[in-house]
Amino acid sequence: MIKLFTDSDLDGLGCGLIAKIAFKDKADVSYCSYRNLNQRVTGFLHNPENNDVRIYITDLSVNEEVEKKLAERFKKGKLVQMVDHHVTALHFNNHEWGFVKTEYESGKKTSATSLFYEFLLEKKLIEPNKALEEFIELVRQYDTWEWDENNNVAAKRLNDLFFIIGIEQFEKDMLSRIQENPQSFSLNETENMILDMEEKKIERYINMKNRQMVQAFIDEYCVGIVHAENYHSELGNALGKKNPHLDLIAIINAGNKKMGFRTIYDHVDVSAFAQKFGGGGHPKASGCSLTSETFKKFVVNVFDLEPRRPDAEQNQYNVTDSEFGVWYENRKGEISHIRKTDNEKWEILHDGKVLNKPFSTFEDAEHFLKRYYVSWLQYDHQFIEYLTKTYKVKEEKLKNKFTEEMKRIIKK
Repeated sequence: MIKLFTDSDLDGLGCGLIAKIAFKDKADVSYCSYRNLNQRVTGFLHNPENNDVRIYITDLSVNEEVEKKLAERFKKGKLVQMVDHHVTALHFNNHEWGFVKTEYESGKKTSATSLFYEFLLEKKLIEPNKALEEFIELVRQYDTWEWDENNNVAAKRLNDLFFIIGIEQFEKDMLSRIQENPQSFSLNETENMILDMEEKKIERYINMKNRQMVQAFIDEYCVGIVHAENYHSELGNALGKKNPHLDLIAIINAGNKKMGFRTIYDHVDVSAFAQKFGGGGHPKASGCSLTSETFKKFVVNVFDLEPRRPDAEQNQYNVTDSEFGVWYENRKGEISHIRKTDNEKWEILHDGKVLNKPFSTFEDAEHFLKRYYVSWLQYDHQFIEYLTKTYKVKEEKLKNKFTEEMKRIIKK
């Protein structure tokens, strides 16, 4: 008998699938989270009936206390094997029973599923399977977000299906498909139809959450904070791209008492950020438990904040490549104008005063404005209304002779 403790996401499920293909009925898989892993492993170790059971732990790492217990078990000649790919688990390589690798020699990032399969292949505990290998590569690309760089939507759709039908049904369907057709792997027509409908649902969900998100400085980072129960990976990535002035996105699931952190930037390590709160993960995707500390920091302390309105996307007049600069507004009613200076720098005229801070690029100026004044790109109807009231110009004339009138206004 073998016992596998693994994560409950797609990468963890992939490890469970591999275990059941390799060890068949002898495999007993427990899908866990970082919140309950230590408790489950400890309970298993304390049961004398499990003394001779081989233990595998994948895609998650235990705490120091449980690590010592596993080391003692290994010293007694019992099989213990930990396989992971998270930076925060690298110290397990100090143990004979630890196998942690974050990337391959080629530079490609690893996943727990790909490492576990290769480990079992090397030990001759599993037979090569082409369909399984194709499945594993989709899991690896999704878990490392390599699919986003390669535009491999098949990997994303596999994860979407995983969340739609649930872990039990997904495992059952994928297991039978890989075993019945070991030559190739693909989703069927019905699954693809379901996913097509789901994509539209995800897009609506992302837009809704973008309107609900608040932002605040948490430690050294400017963080977008949103409450959501679904599509955490897609949501975090999309919100990061829609709001590039934010360092990271914090996604709160109060029902499950979990938090996820996502970033689109290489210079922001959300695994280190999550470690501050007892969590961990990847540099660009991590998580932790929603504790009293994190609840106060990410919920109570920001409860009274209003969301920053999304930037106008359909403007004709107030656009980011305008020769006259760009106008912004915030919840306080403060108007800001980003404009180019004579020395090819950019400056911000905020609420009638020029900020004593030049910017090398327009993007730098915009990010500063959004981070520290929570401003958004002013919508055309507000922009036109502001100009007509401030500069005493008729709306019809402004719209009909926009360039001419704007040149006159800028001279003022």
